Amino acid sequence: MATAVAAGAGAVNTGITYGAVELKAVYQKYRWWGLGIAIAIHAAIIGSYYISQALQDNEPPMVMVKLLKYSDLGPPPSMTNANAPPPITTTVQAAKPTVGAPVPVPDAEVSAEQTLATQQEMSQQVAPIGDATGAGEVAVQQDIKIDDDAPPADFVAVEKEPVVVKKVEPKYPELAMRAGLEGKVWVKIWVDKEGKAKQVVVLKSDAEIFNEPAIEAAKQFVFTPAYMNNGPVSVWVSVPFKFRLADKK
Repeated sequence: MATAVAAGAGAVNTGITYGAVELKAVYQKYRWWGLGIAIAIHAAIIGSYYISQALQDNEPPMVMVKLLKYSDLGPPPSMTNANAPPPITTTVQAAKPTVGAPVPVPDAEVSAEQTLATQQEMSQQVAPIGDATGAGEVAVQQDIKIDDDAPPADFVAVEKEPVVVKKVEPKYPELAMRAGLEGKVWVKIWVDKEGKAKQVVVLKSDAEIFNEPAIEAAKQFVFTPAYMNNGPVSVWVSVPFKFRLADKK
């Protein structure tokens, strides 16, 4: 009996063995196979995506064309009335012209015996000299005098502008000096044909207290007259007057 058991045990031990060593060898083999198959599948998927994108980019865009008949287009627009405004209907009747019909006028009757003087006969005639008391008195009109009292225009074209010959500084108001006031006054001076200040007008002023001293000083200015077409002309000249306390110290 013991001999049989031992023989059976020996028969089992002599069979095919399958353990950790075999599993490790199979694992290493199929791991590389699986990794290769996985890489091939991923490469096939990614490659098919890029190939499909390249094929779509190369395809020309599809244009849909709809065929129309000539009768479907309708009549063409008018070239003459394209920009014409729509007509406006009015109910007011147009007034009839008031001009009368022309009336024929007979020709002036000229005497057949009337004669006209020739150019030579007219040149030989002497004009009568009349006196102041008798008939044929000759009336002499007075010379037309141009009014120079009117001020010139704000802008007058000149060939030579006026230049200041005499300049007068304005008197600083005592009240403004005590109050410490400063300012500036712009005036325009009417310079006549002799270069004298004929009129002064205040254009702009920082304080009214400086207006009167600026006007009084501007009236004493003397200029060289402005010239245009070889003759003197009257013009307006703008002059600023500064009132600074620093100038009085």
